[in-house]
Amino acid sequence: MEISALNKLQPKAAQLEFMQCCTANVWVERMVAAMPFSSFDTLSAQADINWQGLTEADYLQAFEGHPKIGDVSSLREKYRSTEKIAAGEQSGVNTATEKTLTQLKQLNDDYQEKFAFIFIVCATGKTASQMLEILSQRIVNERSDEIINAAEEQRKILQIRIEKMIALPATINTASNVKEI
Repeated sequence: MEISALNKLQPKAAQLEFMQCCTANVWVERMVAAMPFSSFDTLSAQADINWQGLTEADYLQAFEGHPKIGDVSSLREKYRSTEKIAAGEQSGVNTATEKTLTQLKQLNDDYQEKFAFIFIVCATGKTASQMLEILSQRIVNERSDEIINAAEEQRKILQIRIEKMIALPATINTASNVKEI
């Protein structure tokens, strides 16, 4: 959808679009209130501005919009589809071994138990081994530090989703026809 199409949306439809980028209600409300946007750069900058100063409860609400990394079979499927892309970007990239996937699943469970929210990381372009390394480094943090880390990763994710939203063709925006991003 083009910026001009986004700007023409009624508030409810705009909320649905922004909710696909981030599920923090306060952030979505701020984005709708900031409309119209003169350019993609303005939209992107406003998304960051509106992300700043949210409360921990707002961040947690955004984190809840992400599925938790599930069982080993779902991890295997996720990384099978990305290993070729990652291998093309970097020579010598290791494919996801069963051991790596099992460790990733267990550490994700441990992380959620410790911090009371799921592990959030901008996973675009990362292999399972890289994700495991990042998770291993972050799980030793204090909860207050980890909220900050996760919030920054969420900000990166919402920026990617905004870019995808604008890059996609316009859709009919109804409550029953919300596109997945």
